[in-house]
Amino acid sequence: MVINVYAKMEFENILISKENKISIITINRPTSLNALNANTIRELGDAFDGLEKDTETRVIILTGSGEKSFVAGADIKEFADFGQKEAEQLARNGQNILFNKIENLSKPVIAAVNGFALGGGLELAMACHIRYASENAKLGLPEVTLGLIPGYGGTQRLPKLVGKGLANELIFSAKMISAHRAKEIGLVNEVFVLEDLINKTKELATIISNNSPMAIAKAINAVNLSDTDKGFDTEIQYFGEVFELDDKKEGVAAFLEKRKPNF
Repeated sequence: MVINVYAKMEFENILISKENKISIITINRPTSLNALNANTIRELGDAFDGLEKDTETRVIILTGSGEKSFVAGADIKEFADFGQKEAEQLARNGQNILFNKIENLSKPVIAAVNGFALGGGLELAMACHIRYASENAKLGLPEVTLGLIPGYGGTQRLPKLVGKGLANELIFSAKMISAHRAKEIGLVNEVFVLEDLINKTKELATIISNNSPMAIAKAINAVNLSDTDKGFDTEIQYFGEVFELDDKKEGVAAFLEKRKPNF
């Protein structure tokens, strides 16, 4: 059954477009450098919920509007006067509503980092499965300059991507790094000139969208468990499960018949 959610999705701070099997979410708050406020986080969470159900979407690209910023951070004005309980709830809600949701989505999410990715912006990019960046991108976690620490998963995801030593350096120093340095340390996959970023991201998304969505969903879950004691057993389980799925039957048949599979 084909389910298309686009007609029902209307938002204030984000835009959604679709090309073939690819959906593109653009955070559209250019006057605030696409900073994440509560409403934007809520809208993004709703958008990802809808696109996960949308059977016509295979891959999701997440980017920011304009040429300066992916997401320049959280909207500090919203929580400047919070106490401990309110702050804990803010972080918990954000992780549940959006950041953890992206990481555990059954469809690949590619961040196209088109400028500043600071604080919550870098945390948002790190929650995505793949990160491409433009040459003008600047990435960092500046929370300690405010007497804070990252609250949307930054202390957990950054060490997994770059190792504890570099993660500590970036978090403790609060320094911004260039896109090329980010690629050197494994924080982003590729770097392109700004004008090519979206097209290059679409190229990758198109390649991914032609592969088995059933297998990719299993692979996402298995990779997410790679740093736990459940990783190997989960891979074995999923390897067996895919043998019962239609995509495996089509993929093997296409290989034997020397044709492209139709997933």
